[in-house]
Amino acid sequence: MSIFFRSTPVTEPLAFDSLGNGWEQDSVFRPNGYPFYHYLQTEAGEGKVSVDGKTYLLRENEGILFAPAVRHSYEKTGDKWITMFATITGAIESSIPQMLGNRRVIFIEQDRGVRIASLLEESLKKYDVRPIDEKSLSIDCYSLLMNFMDGVQSRRLAEDPLYQRYVAPVIKEIEIHYSQELTVEGLSCRVYITPQYLSRLFRRFLNCSPYEYLTSVRISKAKELLIMNLQLEVREIAARTGFSDPSHFIAIFKKHTGFTPLEFRRLN
Repeated sequence: MSIFFRSTPVTEPLAFDSLGNGWEQDSVFRPNGYPFYHYLQTEAGEGKVSVDGKTYLLRENEGILFAPAVRHSYEKTGDKWITMFATITGAIESSIPQMLGNRRVIFIEQDRGVRIASLLEESLKKYDVRPIDEKSLSIDCYSLLMNFMDGVQSRRLAEDPLYQRYVAPVIKEIEIHYSQELTVEGLSCRVYITPQYLSRLFRRFLNCSPYEYLTSVRISKAKELLIMNLQLEVREIAARTGFSDPSHFIAIFKKHTGFTPLEFRRLN
């Protein structure tokens, strides 16, 4: 069994917050989900996972990825359930939802599970070498995420003229100017369409509204600041991520993560 938890500030684009295998899995119930993207895979035995009103059986080499703050639970179905796991953070954490098509849950079948197991085992070996090669592990994180991407969906978006003309420029605007005052009306004006049409396009391609996407980016940036800049107070982080009212920031942050900003900082 090998288990590692991050104990240093995040500086790389992507990083494992925790990583392990050979874990004898106990029952878990997370009503507020987990703060980071969390992947769980069966090595031996079988487990039952409940999430978003669905139940999945994870047999050997099958896995499941949870987005942050997604309510879930899991438990073994037999005498023993051995799992491997990985949780992901990083300086570009806010880009992960877009990379994964804003999917809250992704099930991994056995063929891909075998590839993922091999990748995670190689990553675990790197923790035995000092100093730890954080850059190499960051690349491993990206390789892991590649296994969750829907290539067909990515190509479809890249080739769709409506996405490229109207949605992609708005996403870029949000990710560059998230700290400024942005409205759906203002964003839609930048691509010369109505707010209603922009909202329909976001729902069609990303399964969320422009405001929900903006909020997701702001919360992800706030997580980075909470972990990487311990000297910053909550009110400063709120201002830097586009929230004019610290109380509103705290409420929205807790709604999305299940924790207040200070609870999240202490947890990590």
